[in-house]
Amino acid sequence: MSVPQIKATQLSNAGPGAPVLIAGPSLGTSGTALWSSTAAQLDGYTVIAWDLPGHGNSPAAAEGFSLEDLAAAVHGLVDSALSAGDLSASQELYYAGVSLGGAVGLQLGLDYPQAFRKLAILCSGAKIGDAEGWEARAETVRGQGTPAVLIGSAQRWFAEGFIERDKETSAALLHSLQDADRFSYAYCCQALAGFDVRERLDGISAPVLAVAGAEDVVTPPSFAELIAAGVPDGRSAVVSHAAHLAPAEQPAETAKLLSSFFGTAN
Repeated sequence: MSVPQIKATQLSNAGPGAPVLIAGPSLGTSGTALWSSTAAQLDGYTVIAWDLPGHGNSPAAAEGFSLEDLAAAVHGLVDSALSAGDLSASQELYYAGVSLGGAVGLQLGLDYPQAFRKLAILCSGAKIGDAEGWEARAETVRGQGTPAVLIGSAQRWFAEGFIERDKETSAALLHSLQDADRFSYAYCCQALAGFDVRERLDGISAPVLAVAGAEDVVTPPSFAELIAAGVPDGRSAVVSHAAHLAPAEQPAETAKLLSSFFGTAN
């Protein structure tokens, strides 16, 4: 295994010196499709969304990787931006990630405790699913491609009525899944199969906000409550009328929660 290459897209620019939010994706989504609506409502923050290997703008992975590797890739992305002068050391850095991107956020908190002032973990968990299920999905997608999981993903991702209510956003997210590299998607599944930091949450020193969608069957509110209870400085919140992709489903409520959390002293 090795640290994969990832790329990021700037979704908003609040100007020099503004706080920066690094936004992480859910498995099967691009950062742009998932975060654009929330970024537009996060006044005062520059939002930069990164893509998983083989998703969005990131190149396909040549080999497997772990959650630790993904966290190292995100940390490397930030370091490169600081070295290039695209980010300033005086700017406050925050992180928010969804599902797999949220799991990466917990790993960042463990492995790089000084990198981000605060971490928001959305629609995620300290352990998501079980190893057998992830290995089975990896095998399916390797053999049949991501269209094989399109219907199931749509059912898990969105609260009832969202696809009809916001055809543009849901279509963009489902297209990002369909366009994802099958092997990179499978590697992501295998990374999740080996992820479990439930017994290590007390090692995360940064303040954490754990957010759940009220209608999320993958990572229900109890997952957010477990994270909030396990870290030394944690709180949880629930977004109504959202399932597994809260920043796309309820951008105004997500932006409100994030700006309130990031703006509080600590």
